[in-house]
Parts: sequence; C-alpha cells; structure tokens
Amino acid sequence: MPVLHNRVSNEELKARMLAETETRTTVSFYQYFVLDDAQAFRDNLYVKFMQCQVFGRVYVAAEGINAQVSVPASRFDDFKAALFGAHPALDRIRLNVALDDDGKSFWVLRMKVRDRIVADGIDDPTFNPSDVGTYLKAEAVNAMADDPDTLFVDMRNHYEYEVGHFENALEVPSDTFREQLPMAAEMLADARDKNIVMYCTGGIRCEKASAYMRHQGFKNVYHVEGGIIEYTRQAKAQGLPVKFIGKNFVFDERMGERITEDVIAHCHQCGEPCDTHTNCRNAGCHLLFIQCSRCQAAYQGCCSDDCQRELALPLEAQRERRRGRETSMKIFNKSRDRLRGALRIPAPDENGSSER
Repeated sequence: MPVLHNRVSNEELKARMLAETETRTTVSFYQYFVLDDAQAFRDNLYVKFMQCQVFGRVYVAAEGINAQVSVPASRFDDFKAALFGAHPALDRIRLNVALDDDGKSFWVLRMKVRDRIVADGIDDPTFNPSDVGTYLKAEAVNAMADDPDTLFVDMRNHYEYEVGHFENALEVPSDTFREQLPMAAEMLADARDKNIVMYCTGGIRCEKASAYMRHQGFKNVYHVEGGIIEYTRQAKAQGLPVKFIGKNFVFDERMGERITEDVIAHCHQCGEPCDTHTNCRNAGCHLLFIQCSRCQAAYQGCCSDDCQRELALPLEAQRERRRGRETSMKIFNKSRDRLRGALRIPAPDENGSSER
C-alpha cells in the first residue's frame, strides 16, 4: 500500500522546491460532479499526482474537485492524462494556467476530503447547483461591463477585492462565502430587472453563486467563465480591453497576479499606494495585510510595533507570550474596519493616506 500523505517536513520540502531547476506551471481547476466515494477517488488521484511530482492544494468532496497545483513542465502531459482519466466528468475540465507565474507557488501536495469543495452553508434540499447562470466569455464580459443595466458582483473576500476588481463592481461585505450568498441576494433585491454578472478568481465560487441567485428567483444571471484568470487570458489573446483593474489575488506563495499596472490599494501602515500582500513575520500573529517596501523595512515585516517587539524577543520568551493566546487573527479577515483595528491605524482620508 503506497503512502497516501506527506511525511517530510515543510522546511525540507520548500528547500527542495527552491533548488529545482526545471520550470513548473501553476494551474487551477475545479469541476462540480457527483462522487460516490470521495475518499477512494482522492487516494487514487493522490498516487497519480505524486508520480507526476505535482505540488499544491486539492479538495475533494461528494460534489466534485477544486485544486490549485504546480506541475513540472516535463510531466504536464502525464498530469493531464491522470486528471482527465480519473473520472468521466473530468475529461473536458478547464485548466486555468497562471498568468504571472514563477513556478514557485507550492512545495508540497496536500489533498483533503471535505464536505463541500466550497463551503456554502446551503442546506435547502430543493437547491439545484447545476442550474447555473449563463457563462460569459471575455468579449461578452466587456459588452456587459459597458451596459448601464448590468451589475458586476464580486464573490471574493475583501483582501482580494481590495487589490483588484472589475470596474464599478459591487463588493459583498461579509467574512465568508456562506455569508455572502444570502447577503448578495438581499443587496440585489431591488435589481431583479438588471443583468447580474457574478465573478471570482477561477470560476468556482461565482458558478455556485449564480445557481444560488437563480434559486432565489433572479432571472438574468451570468457568470464569468473561468473567472478572472480565464477572462484575462482571453482578453489579452484577442486584443480586447481588460476591464479588470489591478491585481488578482491568488492562494499560493505568489499572493497575486498582476493584471494591469493600476495600483488601487494602499499600505495598511502608511497609506501609500501599494498592493503587495504579506503575512506578519511574528509567528504569533501571521496576519495577512498590505505592506509597502518602506514599512516592511521599518517594521521588519511585522504588522505593528507590538509584533515587532515580540519578534525581537528570544524564542522561548516569544513562546511564553503566545501561550494561550487567541489565534483568530491568523484567519483572513474581510472586514476593512476590523483589519484596520487589528493594525491599530486609522482609516485613510479622502486622498487615501493615513497617519500612524
């Protein structure tokens, strides 16, 4: 029986990845389909992916698969054969190849079985996840973006929306996808006669969101096929204007793909234009936030004076201070006000700046 999980430390695996000389390709994909035995499917695919030296994060559930992985260039055809042959529903699955890729996105393969590939909180037995909105390719997306009777709805988290979004897109200000769904329906209650375009990073959230909106009685529901990644690829390949501005946040070591040169976010510490995400270097915090190079140097990669002081302590003293500490701040937080409160800085003024 082959080993079906990793037994090597993260530090060693990361060092191995960084020492690789072969080019890797970062790719994301998802597919909603019915799995009778999600664990057996996971185990079989895990063995095949390990043989192809695939790194990344893969979630499997009775409703399908969701993954972000990196694959050695020489094994890419083997990887596709393994994936396409794993189930009849996957023989035509769309692969979203990263737009801005250094091949260093992952260093270990983690495959987990979950209740859902997207935690949606839907328990209505009459909900039909396959009754989705109309797919839109890049040209149609641009036409919709120019239509005053169309609303674009961003189904991502605040930290994603903050650094990049479609022009004039509506942000749904909730902390989780399961909260966003009913909130989006409530926010759009008076816009039932308008075209509603849902979008997300690679398509998985907005596809389910479009089905939810149809379930709530909305008729003119659309979603961007393949999400921001595929839209941008199509638009650039066809020489179309790119209506998404800024950066596309991604859930790997890169933390972002540059779509346009626009920098629409600000450093959470000084307020200067910046869209570079980082995690606080203090392991007792590890908060995700935006930090410019100047503040990175001044705070030594930390989010606050407190974390900087704690990081300077001997390791045992750091551990003693963290013992029993609430760790919720490690969780990505969508709320703009709560994030600023955690960093102990005021909100920016009308010009986008803030004082320390």
